[in-house]
Amino acid sequence: MASFSTSSAKAGSSVGGGGWAKAKHQSAGGGGSTLERIQQIELEISRTQKNKATAKHLGELKAKLCKLKRDMLEPSGGGGGKVAGFEVQKIGDARIGLVGFPSVGKSSLLTALTGVQSEAAAYEFTTLTCIPGVIYYNDIRIQLLDLPGLIVGASTGKGRGRQVIATAKSCDIILMVLDPTKDDAQKEMLTKELENVGIRLNKKPPDVTVRPTKGGGLKFQATVPLNHFDEEVCATVLKQYKMHNADVLVREDVTVDEFIDVIDGNRKYCKCIYVYNKIDLLKLEEIDELARRPQSVVVSVQNKWNYDYLLRRLWDEMEIVRVYTKKKGQFPDFSEINYSQLRMPCCFCTAAW
Repeated sequence: MASFSTSSAKAGSSVGGGGWAKAKHQSAGGGGSTLERIQQIELEISRTQKNKATAKHLGELKAKLCKLKRDMLEPSGGGGGKVAGFEVQKIGDARIGLVGFPSVGKSSLLTALTGVQSEAAAYEFTTLTCIPGVIYYNDIRIQLLDLPGLIVGASTGKGRGRQVIATAKSCDIILMVLDPTKDDAQKEMLTKELENVGIRLNKKPPDVTVRPTKGGGLKFQATVPLNHFDEEVCATVLKQYKMHNADVLVREDVTVDEFIDVIDGNRKYCKCIYVYNKIDLLKLEEIDELARRPQSVVVSVQNKWNYDYLLRRLWDEMEIVRVYTKKKGQFPDFSEINYSQLRMPCCFCTAAW
């Protein structure tokens, strides 16, 4: 019968139990730096087959991965502080952030919409800090932030990625500026970088309620059939967050990742408009195909094409509503109301006396 050494250096004596224990230790996310442990868990997830038998194990790994990423982005030690050039005071009725890879036209778009001169050149990384501007549209002020270009690995801190993404988290809407002469991999990579730090684009929070209790164990209830999640997986995830007593109510068919988002609580659900710049370099058929994609707008900063439609889309997505007040004892004056601009919750108020 085969045996494994608990002390042999050849078998990996840095972790008790030899090679087998070391392999288990690494797959569980132990040892090494936080980034190394994240890579180990991601590798283990990629190697694990997705089926009902492995759902519990995958849920445990994903919960550990989420906690490690949160610890990496929000270190507990001191010395973090504020970063000069990224602490911009929020003004106006809404905040919009320009996100994209370097040299896609973010600075030029900021200048065209706000008049603020943001350095633009034919080389990458001309913008190194957050440049704010203000759009005046329909009598409201919209703050537009030109953020430095993201690179692959920004969620782990490369290229000031943490500061850029932290500022993007404070925005009400994200404008993802894309180069239409390149493939869709750029949109997928940017979305992944934002997903890694808890920014969910064009998604709604999962309809799940988790209420911690003082005792009684786990009480799990689902009002819809679940195809990717069950009570056993739920208990495994909650165990990683040291929640042994809770009432869980699931009202939609969620995945393990969506349930972890609810537990973690540090998620930003943000609307996103995909802005394809440089359409003057494309054929008419290609422009038409891009324009018909969901949540997409095509523009040309160089030729000043389609600015009006972009501003109108922003206005619709912000769902700003005007509220007109009246003096006490008098009838309201409806002569200045534009009913086409009445929408959902109030963000902007003025008086029509």
